[in-house]
Amino acid sequence: MEEIMRIFPPVMADKLHSEIHNWNQIEEIRVRVLRPIELVFPTYSRMVKNIIPTPEDAHFILNQLSQHSIYRFEDELRQGYITIEGGHRVGISGKVNTEKGYVKAIRHLAFFNVRIARQVKHISDPYLPLLFQNGFLNTLLIGPPKCGKTTFLRDAIRNISNGFHNYPPYKVGVIDERSEIAACKHGIPQHDVGLRTDVMDACPKAEGMMMMIRSMSPDILVVDEIGSDRDVSALMEALHAGVTVICSVHGATIEEIKNRPSLRPLFEQKAFKRFITFGNKPKPGTILSVLDEDGQPHKYRKGSNEHEVDRSPSVAVSYNIRGI
Repeated sequence: MEEIMRIFPPVMADKLHSEIHNWNQIEEIRVRVLRPIELVFPTYSRMVKNIIPTPEDAHFILNQLSQHSIYRFEDELRQGYITIEGGHRVGISGKVNTEKGYVKAIRHLAFFNVRIARQVKHISDPYLPLLFQNGFLNTLLIGPPKCGKTTFLRDAIRNISNGFHNYPPYKVGVIDERSEIAACKHGIPQHDVGLRTDVMDACPKAEGMMMMIRSMSPDILVVDEIGSDRDVSALMEALHAGVTVICSVHGATIEEIKNRPSLRPLFEQKAFKRFITFGNKPKPGTILSVLDEDGQPHKYRKGSNEHEVDRSPSVAVSYNIRGI
């Protein structure tokens, strides 16, 4: 975790090293000026009372994040985060300067959230056959924040792009607006997203989808966290262009998202043939169900022919994908 430790002042980094005993478990390091650092784990968090960051520490962290050139990172600062080596993302907060109602810059940074990037491979393996029927099906992942949707999506992209067991490889186009899926640094993915995957990094989803279709001709388009009217309109355009779509959305249940006005056209057109729901119980990263286009539990049995899928008996659910 040298790429993470280098952003902290040396004395603070040494103290953190002594406090973090299991790097495989930690999810976030939250830094708040003049308050104890908080270490966040999957099921609990802990305040480190002997590490109290000062304004000078915050300035050091910002210089390390921006490589001593804040102006080079103005666009990322306006988005509220900076991606560092290894795909780790550092969220930032502070005094916001606005211009005509839009964020112009964030100054006087006093809050940092270091989100630890951790790729978990093979978690999508048991579920990809359920998403395949003479080709991969339009699929929507549903769940609350921090329940494993993006982790699953990242692994599915890798498998689909490389080819999975007897399933052929496909060209995958990823619109990674928040740099969470591929975690690109200078345009290069820090996570393994497969051999045939192209990434449009830090690009608004609606514009990125159309750009990707025109420029890279993907077989499958992947988008994280859809929600706006523009997102839905672009998704519909992609579907009409013959591109398979796999995406995610924040929500507790399929019934809840069906009632969102912006998403209603997708359900009216029966755009998705599969739904996967995620939850945080019994622990974060639990897959609760796999549903068909009518919202009913999907039935699955491996057929006698290659890639054949039929509908008996029921698929197992409540599989934990966090891997930590």
